[in-house]
Amino acid sequence: MPITGQRVVRRTLGRRLTRLRVANGKTRREVAEARLGISEPTLHRIETGKVPVTPANVRALCWLYGVDQSVTDGLAELALGTSQEEWWDTNPVLPDWFKLYVGLEASASQIQTYYGEIIPGELQIESYALGVFAAERAADDETARRHVTLRMQRQKALFTRTPAPRLVFVLGENALVRPVGGKAALEAQLEHLHDIADSGAAEIRVLPFSVGAHAAMAGAFRILDFDDPDDPDTVYLESHVGAVYLEEPHEIDEYRRIFQLTYDASVPLHHPWTAGT
Repeated sequence: MPITGQRVVRRTLGRRLTRLRVANGKTRREVAEARLGISEPTLHRIETGKVPVTPANVRALCWLYGVDQSVTDGLAELALGTSQEEWWDTNPVLPDWFKLYVGLEASASQIQTYYGEIIPGELQIESYALGVFAAERAADDETARRHVTLRMQRQKALFTRTPAPRLVFVLGENALVRPVGGKAALEAQLEHLHDIADSGAAEIRVLPFSVGAHAAMAGAFRILDFDDPDDPDTVYLESHVGAVYLEEPHEIDEYRRIFQLTYDASVPLHHPWTAGT
């Protein structure tokens, strides 16, 4: 089982406990009235993955729901992971809203990514990444360097996972011609992309300018698929101040449709890349 971090374990456990409660026909208020020492607001935070959960609380809930011993033991063991921190959980450089994504990335079986303006972080080399943070006016050089170091650490974790996830990237041609970090950095970045594609670690495709209007013009997104049925597939949308995680089936289906249209309009990464092809 890949390392996922406390936020993803909380998310998984919360969903399982919610499903057991609903199957038992109980509301959160009824659970709180059962005098287990778990208030209605606390149960809401447990089920939505917002807080650590003790094995004792899990066992009490399972008793109330009439869950058999083997399932109870498994969920109680899972509860231990709700307070177990990974490297990204305690790192002050990473914003809290991104820490959940890093955990999801660490357990996804497939990630499909569309980026139109920039090479996504998991494919960036250091000089290119420094150019990105310089453009964002990082507070100082040391702050930018820490961000880049973490980005490289995240890349290593992603590309050395066993089993390896299936990674598919569709990049806008604009991302491959904009000289982020300077001309030399861009040339090295493009070489890195070809190395990754040639190694089979990821499929990288390009959406040419010649396509004109395309389905993904609203902006960048990622679709994360999971083998575990208790982890719903997720669409990740990022902004400068936070992120949105979409999990409703109709939302996922729409983004799959958009990605497929964009993928079909794209071409394999060429070497060397020639603008306008």
